[in-house]
This record gives sequence, C-alpha cells and structure tokens, in this order.
Amino acid sequence: MNLRDLEYAVAVADHGGFGRAAAACNVSQPTLSGQILKLEAELGLRLFERAGRSARVEERAAGVIAEARAALAAAGNVAAAARAARDPFAGPLRVGVIATVAPYLLPLALPDAMKALPRTPLHLVEDLTDRLIGRVSEGGLDAAVIASDAQSARFAAVPLYEEPFYWVSAHGARPRRRKTIGVGEIDADRLLLLAEGHCLRDQALALCGAAKGPQGADVRAMSLETIRHLAAAGQGATLAPLLAFANWRRQGKDLEGLRVVGRGASRLVRLVDRRNNAREPALEALAASLKASAERALAAALSESG
Repeated sequence: MNLRDLEYAVAVADHGGFGRAAAACNVSQPTLSGQILKLEAELGLRLFERAGRSARVEERAAGVIAEARAALAAAGNVAAAARAARDPFAGPLRVGVIATVAPYLLPLALPDAMKALPRTPLHLVEDLTDRLIGRVSEGGLDAAVIASDAQSARFAAVPLYEEPFYWVSAHGARPRRRKTIGVGEIDADRLLLLAEGHCLRDQALALCGAAKGPQGADVRAMSLETIRHLAAAGQGATLAPLLAFANWRRQGKDLEGLRVVGRGASRLVRLVDRRNNAREPALEALAASLKASAERALAAALSESG
C-alpha cells in the first residue's frame, strides 16, 4: 500500500467513477483500476460497488476511505510543515471563517490583511463552526475565525473582538427614543433563528432562555441575509451581531435595532489554530490585522447605530 493507491481510492470516491477519477489523477483508467484492485486485495475488502461507469463506496468501506483521506492530509501536512519551518510567511494561509462573520468583517479587513502579509496569500473558506474546527484539527485549514470556544486543549485561541448583539426588527416596531433592551425583555416567541449548526443560533437561544426554540413560526434559515429579509417584512425579530446589523442599516432603513444589555449580550470572536503550528508568526500577524480592522469597524458601527 502506498500514498498513490490511497489517492486513487479517494479520487474514485470523490468523482463517482473510475474514468473521471483517472482523468483527475492524470493516469489511464486501466492503471487506476488495476491499482484499486491491488489495494482491495491487500485490504481484503471491496471498496467500491461498480455499476456501469459509476462507482460508489461500499458501506463497509466508508471508514477505510475516511482514513485514506486523513493519511493523504497528514502526508501533505509534512511537506507544508517543512515549508513553514523554513519560512512561516511563505505560501498560502488557509483560513476558515464562520458564515455570520465572513460577509461583514472580511470586506472591511481583507485589504489591510493583504498588506500585512504580502507574501502570504489568504485562501478563505466559509462554513459552520464544527466543520471548520474539524478541518483545522485535521490540517486542512491553518486556522479558523469562530465565535465560540473550540473546547479542546489541542487549540490555541487569540481573541479578536467582542461584538455586541442587537435585537433587530422591522422599521417602526420599536418604541421611539429607546436604544437598548434588557435580556429579560426579549420576546423569544418572535425570534427568527438560523438553522442548527450555526453557533449564533445556540447563542440566541441561550440568551433568550428558549432552549426549545420560539413558539411562533418555525424558521430555520441557512443565512443571516434570509433572516434579515424576513425581519424587514415584519415576520419576527432576530438577534444580530453589530457588524451584521450595521451592514444592513447601510443598505436601507427598513430595519431598526436595540442594543441588547445584560449577561450574554455579546459574543467573542476568536482566531483558533493548532498548538505549536509552524505558521504561528504569520497567524499572529493576521490576528493583529483582523483585530485592528474589527476595532475600527465596531467603533464606526456603534457611532452609526447611535
């Protein structure tokens, strides 16, 4: 068994067929098929169910393919670690960002980050917290920007900024001249929520004391932008981080927000990575740049929000 055999097996799993996998690996189909047969014989397990030109992973072989992916990632990390040890600023930096941060921070922060890391292209991935943490753990990402605790001693975390929450609803729905709302005053039954997997959903439920969710419309949106339009249409209210709310206000006056005050009325956004990461100097420079950009953006947003 060698890494090339594992690469072929993963390619067949990814492309759903031997011909497409062979093209992706730049080898002939007979060569790839022969190596897969040898690998199956060595493992004593059929990896794929063949059906014409298609192939899918046998149910019993799913764990084997998962381990093959991990082995290929680990092998790639060996070369990456060597490059990073020689020069931590050379080469792309792979960074994940959660979906409730990326659209609102990155457009403001990327120009300065690129100046701070001129020899380090940023490869960005937007996804849910758990999936990003998993990819950082496996080495598929160098770091991730998240808004919850990674809850593992394997990770180091650098605080970037504390972001207050706003209770956001359609224009005219809030009492005039009021600027804040206490945690205990929030009406959980009007709460519009993101789908499960978003840390902001869990934070909203915890803040509102609605562990089972609101009793009104059952909305589980995949993006804050969907929530925004529902709130603007008067379908409920939502808990939004300040940078998101400020972005919405700049696009129109159809939403109003009250700053939430009380325990749990903000979230801490962090940059997390694996401890003893060889690219730590580059990540420190990125964290410093993101932190400075976020502080400026938050100050402007607070001023705009009154």
